[in-house]
Amino acid sequence: MASRAIPPCFVADPHYFVLMNDEPPPVNIHNSINYIELPATDLAATKSFYGAAFGWVFKDWGPTYVSFSGAVVEGGFEKTAADPDGPTTSRGVLVVLYSNDLSATLETVLAAGGKISQPTFEFPGGRRFHFLDPNGNELAVWSP
Repeated sequence: MASRAIPPCFVADPHYFVLMNDEPPPVNIHNSINYIELPATDLAATKSFYGAAFGWVFKDWGPTYVSFSGAVVEGGFEKTAADPDGPTTSRGVLVVLYSNDLSATLETVLAAGGKISQPTFEFPGGRRFHFLDPNGNELAVWSP
């Protein structure tokens, strides 16, 4: 790939980073979005679809959770009950931020007016907490 100057406004864009350098962008940047979780009623069909459509790679974490990679931002699908009257509605997309210091970030979220919806807990790979923003949107913050 030919070397090109990176416009200053695009330096932080991970998609541009990949295009310019043919390598993945840095991960685990403090206060950045680096993981998303989506609900899924059928994990096998979900893996089949996203694998075929986008080439994503999956790792099973038991019968109710599968993570994916290959989409610049990594994420996962959590099994939810099927709604016979329509689409999955039990939970929307969960945006997960990374923190270098989970305790300090929790305090910052509280000081800014966020409400803790799920206290800090451990999961394979680290610890995280969930919070509600002023609009009621639930987000999570994790740290190894």
